[in-house]
Amino acid sequence: MKRKVLFFLKASGAFICVILTVFAIAYLWPMSTLQPPKLSEQTIIKNVNIVDVATGEIAKHRFVLIEHSRITKVDTTNITASDDALIIDGTDKFLIPGLWDMHTHSNQHSAWLHHPLYIANGITGVRDMSGQLNERDSYWVGSKERLQWNKDLENNIRVTPRYVLQSSYQMDGEKAIPEESPNFFKLQKPSQVDSLLQFYKNEKVDFIKVYQQLPKDTYTELAKKAPNYGLHLAGHKPMFLSLEEAVNLGQRSFEHGRIFIYECFPEADSLKSPTNWKQYFSKSKAKIVQEFDSIQAKALMRLMHKKNTYWTPTLQTLKFEANAHKEVFTNNKNLKYITKVRKQLWWKYDTNHNKEKNLKSTGNIVSEQFFEASKKQVAMAHKIGVPIMAGTDVTDSYVFAGFSLHDELFELTTSGISNLEALQSATLVPAKFSNMEEHYGSVEIGKKADLVLLNKNPLSDIKNTKEINGVIINGMYYDEEKLNELKEFTETAASSFHMNVKTLISLVHSPLIRVQFAD
Repeated sequence: MKRKVLFFLKASGAFICVILTVFAIAYLWPMSTLQPPKLSEQTIIKNVNIVDVATGEIAKHRFVLIEHSRITKVDTTNITASDDALIIDGTDKFLIPGLWDMHTHSNQHSAWLHHPLYIANGITGVRDMSGQLNERDSYWVGSKERLQWNKDLENNIRVTPRYVLQSSYQMDGEKAIPEESPNFFKLQKPSQVDSLLQFYKNEKVDFIKVYQQLPKDTYTELAKKAPNYGLHLAGHKPMFLSLEEAVNLGQRSFEHGRIFIYECFPEADSLKSPTNWKQYFSKSKAKIVQEFDSIQAKALMRLMHKKNTYWTPTLQTLKFEANAHKEVFTNNKNLKYITKVRKQLWWKYDTNHNKEKNLKSTGNIVSEQFFEASKKQVAMAHKIGVPIMAGTDVTDSYVFAGFSLHDELFELTTSGISNLEALQSATLVPAKFSNMEEHYGSVEIGKKADLVLLNKNPLSDIKNTKEINGVIINGMYYDEEKLNELKEFTETAASSFHMNVKTLISLVHSPLIRVQFAD
């Protein structure tokens, strides 16, 4: 008996050693890398139809000259170029500026799992709404990584979109910060604000990402002092003060589709109590949406218009919650681009949780009501003049890098926004928000050659933004063959054992992820 026990212990130990060795090798195994196309000194797009995203007019049969990474000439006649110039036939095709996704979340694996899909879908710019604290995180990236990616793009050595505007880590009060982190990140009191702002100014961050549970007095101090450090606030509307107060304090953009639903019903003050707002919300969702006060909402929308405050509705997140119980939605062909670890540990739980809630509903499903109500409010806000930016919330459940931006544009049009206005939400509007109109947002002489060549006219059908023939970013041309290569690269990476091991270990090892899940 003793020998059997010893044998079992030895065998078990050997088995565990083998498993640990396999995981260690997988974790350390180098990932393959993508090479961007060669940059041509001159590129000419011949006989193309240029979509003017400002006016909705189409300039037909134009010739576009790109030198290095900028548009230097647009003409109605053929352009003479050097013998080694790259010539692109634009006959019967439509040229639009590169699309921007203004609400994303990148991580240490984005070079394999996100960047190729952004470029393959014509997304040449993203605003990352994540960040780090004072130490490099195993999962989330910060301004240092993103700025290096931008530098690599400018040097034509990396496949990546541009990262426009750099974010801090999400500021959500004491509970959202690991205990061992410096106290000023926890923002327990207004006196810590200067230390936080100085830290992120030194990190070359552009804005402070604010979240739901930030204390009111600290948020107020943060909003007042951020401009002194060259920073602004963007993110959620903190629960413990009104939307009117946050707008008047200067928050530049608000994220997600619920901001007016939460604010415009008779018992809205019940959501502003730090002690029981979550309990109230969980039992009152139907009341919140059904007793919506459109008069109050319109007054807030007019205030946002007056203050030039932007809104990124990220309708994809509400769409997921509304459809989590439907197999036609969850059996998405793009799941092949998602690691098994994320699908099993994150998305599966999220899907089952929302599916269960939806199936328990009697009559109208509350999450469907939230989704439809938010779409109506997008149209209402846009009509009043609130600038709308397209964003998706990659990496939330069933939000796919690149692909979901096209779905977001479609949902914006079903909300009541025109095809042109939807295009503007991913081109001109975010370029203006980012103070980068001089370089991006339209197809014009002097601007960066971040362009998408479409087979069909997006003004006649917004779904035509998916009909991509080629993508140019920083002057580098990705043809159809290269675009397919990008998709295949991510599909292979997502299904690989070593990428799944890397993802799992980075999630488990990240103190920021652990505290987010605990909260």
